[in-house]
Amino acid sequence: MDDLLILLLLFAVGLVAGFVDAVAGGGGMLTLPALLYAGLPPQMAIATNKLQSTFGSGSAMLHFVRSGRVRLRECAFGVACTAIGAGAGAVAVQLVDPGFLRRIIPFLLISIVLYFILFPRLGFEERHPRLGRTPFHLLFGLSIGFYDGFFGPGTGTFWATAYVLLLGYNLTNATAHTKVMNFTSNIVSLLFFIAGGAVRYPQGLVMGAGQYLGARLGARMVVARGAHFIRPVFLTMVVAISAKLLWDAFTL
Repeated sequence: MDDLLILLLLFAVGLVAGFVDAVAGGGGMLTLPALLYAGLPPQMAIATNKLQSTFGSGSAMLHFVRSGRVRLRECAFGVACTAIGAGAGAVAVQLVDPGFLRRIIPFLLISIVLYFILFPRLGFEERHPRLGRTPFHLLFGLSIGFYDGFFGPGTGTFWATAYVLLLGYNLTNATAHTKVMNFTSNIVSLLFFIAGGAVRYPQGLVMGAGQYLGARLGARMVVARGAHFIRPVFLTMVVAISAKLLWDAFTL
């Protein structure tokens, strides 16, 4: 009975996290602690978290593609660069202490919040791109992909901000394209964890089912409500992620 209750809890957390993640990112703040609470050792919790998050990012991506917000052909080069970056990050994390990232990333995220506050209309409408699509995907696919494979928190935030600031997307289209890149780095990282035998499938698949449903609901809200709905959720999640990372970096 206890095992059943834990699985139901994981499904419920996955449902909520999938919705939040599809809208603004940051669902891992809910799912990783839930997996640790379920009794998984840290390494297995991180690996299993990649399994369940793949369902959420894949579900949201599929909805955005079907709604016409994303054309996968236009993302092909970005997907390839992100896959390479994520694979390199997944290898590097086994060789290098990621502690320095825990200390610097919160300050970068806080800078993003301040920028959006100073420019309140940012993300509400399309703007002229400041960078071509090919150099954009080469630069950010490799760097953010590497970051997601290496560490991870705030990945969706960095992608969405880059799309808004440098390709001129509104927040709705930025969120849609972010899910394509999120799914790519998630699946590549997951393959490395599977190869290492670190994934717990019952917990990951149950939570993944919740993620799948929650992400579909969140993606529908993004398409229907647009930037007016995304912006407050996005900024709230960035602040929450920053606070969590600051707490972990300077108290653990």
